[in-house]
Amino acid sequence: MSDHAPRTRLATHEVTNQPAPGGDRDLLATDLPLQEALDREAPDWVARRLAALGREAGSARVQALGEAANRHPPELRLFDRHGRRLDEVAYHPAYHELMHLAIDHGWHAVAWQEEGRGGHQAHVAALYLLTQAEPGFCCPITMTHAAMPVLRQSSRLETRWATGLLAWDYDPRPLPAADKSGLTFGMAMTEKQGGSDVRSNSTRAEPLATTRAESGEDGWRLTGHKWFCSAPMSDAFLTLARCDEGLSCFLVPRFTPDGERNAIELQRLKEKCGNRANASAEIEYRGAWAEAVGEPGRGVATILAMVQQTRLDAATAPVGMMRQALGEAWRHVRERHAFGRALADQPLMRQVIADLALEVEAGVALVMRTARAFDGMDQEHERALARVLPALAKYWHNKRGPGFMAEAMECLGGIGYVEEAPLARLYREAPVNSIWEGSGNVICLDLLRVLSRHPEAVAALRTELARAQGQQADFDRALAGLERDLARPAEELEARARWLTQRLAQCLQAALLLRHAPSEVATTFCRARLGDEAGPAYGVLPSDAPLPSILARIGS
Repeated sequence: MSDHAPRTRLATHEVTNQPAPGGDRDLLATDLPLQEALDREAPDWVARRLAALGREAGSARVQALGEAANRHPPELRLFDRHGRRLDEVAYHPAYHELMHLAIDHGWHAVAWQEEGRGGHQAHVAALYLLTQAEPGFCCPITMTHAAMPVLRQSSRLETRWATGLLAWDYDPRPLPAADKSGLTFGMAMTEKQGGSDVRSNSTRAEPLATTRAESGEDGWRLTGHKWFCSAPMSDAFLTLARCDEGLSCFLVPRFTPDGERNAIELQRLKEKCGNRANASAEIEYRGAWAEAVGEPGRGVATILAMVQQTRLDAATAPVGMMRQALGEAWRHVRERHAFGRALADQPLMRQVIADLALEVEAGVALVMRTARAFDGMDQEHERALARVLPALAKYWHNKRGPGFMAEAMECLGGIGYVEEAPLARLYREAPVNSIWEGSGNVICLDLLRVLSRHPEAVAALRTELARAQGQQADFDRALAGLERDLARPAEELEARARWLTQRLAQCLQAALLLRHAPSEVATTFCRARLGDEAGPAYGVLPSDAPLPSILARIGS
């Protein structure tokens, strides 16, 4: 043989003891807790409409889109080739495909098009499934959905913008709203000097002279900065600025009424820890044209109608991410062998997986119950719950998320820590919803304000908790402790606000499981979260916990 002849390269080993490559999965059909929650909380049409989304979001094609959207993050394009300002963000095609998946099927609009008939439950369940495709693109879906209650505070703005918001057509073109088939909304509230303390905002709003300028419409000019502008390619933004009456809410379109690009300059895109598929920008309003929304000087109260909606979504997303991480870990440990048997048969691994499954089941129960409260706003009890449950669920689900992702990653070992597996991406994503829509301390302080100003909310919580009383000893003891805390003077409660928020959320989860889940699940949850053996780490369940019954509910 010639010295220059090609040589056959032989494999040094055969790949064994590794899980089979992932394929298409049905995220709804394999999620028993979600199916049961839909049967319990929602009208029949919700599950039927979600069926196609469950198949599509779990498909290998859509899962690959989520990975691609993260590997190719948005790019800022400030100028065109001739030096004209663009102030645009370019997204990878995978991002646009994911946006089509959500908007072309109406998941941003369903809460309002089916309002009072299960629409909020459909939206929340869809967001939970969409998050398992890719969490980042869900941000503009959430904000577009959540803008509707603010638009409703102005019949003029609702008439002009609602049709485009509710349209089942994702249209990413940078055009005036009147020339587009569907619209998306963003939000820009916080500033450098204040962050969550929006009352310190300095952006100024000046009314236009009443000369019927700009295509025959009065308006305002906004000058100032915003530290975080989410989804900067949206067609309009809800924002806060200061006028003579005080901090007020404004709608700022990307294009002025005469079709010109509005004076919104993108300064840079944030290079974030996670949430990479989604763009977040620092912006400057340089005399940007805007319209006032709501009562002047009541901007915070006006925008809270949006924030209440986004907080429910921010409570749902971590549960969706936890479900995705659980699925990855469960598939791995069933197919991977060590020390002579499958990891899923190892006692400690079974404890960890079962504990993670309990967390997901409790989270699904709480967000679906919260969504039902939003759909029942015509009833006093449901309206009172809707005032308080989003804060509780948002705080606690997001506090549980990062540790959950770390445990799921550990189940896979080193392969879970590399970017080929989705767990690394989920781990980086896990903190974001705890920070957005009010960080943990802000949420806890908001909860204290609601409890002090709205006694009907406290009464509604007590009613919900009392419905499960007498079924499990650890739960009953936890309720007694809650009553002692609620009776404390207000000056003592602030320092204990985190404990109170955590305990209320855990007890509500426990109450829902005691009423609706199999007894093995509910009792184990109460003992592991509220009992003497409760601890901060996952994988510490009572030694006699019925692990087979819990694990059987995970699905494939």
